[in-house]
Amino acid sequence: QVQLVESGGGLVQAGGSLRLSCAASGRAFSSYAMGWFRQAPGKERECVAAIGWTGGTTYYADSVKGRFTISRDNANKAVYLQMNNLKSEDTAVYYCAAADRGRATMLRGEYKYWGQGTQVTVST
Repeated sequence: QVQLVESGGGLVQAGGSLRLSCAASGRAFSSYAMGWFRQAPGKERECVAAIGWTGGTTYYADSVKGRFTISRDNANKAVYLQMNNLKSEDTAVYYCAAADRGRATMLRGEYKYWGQGTQVTVST
């Protein structure tokens, strides 16, 4: 069992940066692949970044590639999403999720545990 709590969301101007954090509880955190998803109003929840259990493999959605960076700290049971050069289309609720597998994946169906989400709003 893994419990996830996101933080770091907020209101930022276009071109700005935010760093999202996800604090996890549970003994097996280091064995799970982790992902960041987002859901904008009226849209499907989509994976924007994923990281494998060692942190050595990362995947990104094309829309955020080069602007977002996912990382993890297994010792402190945390995963992060650094978001730079934010755009209005990045406005969404961002969710941290843990997959019931170690290899990185962007497939939503592979994720078993979810946080409550944190709102990111980018103003123009």
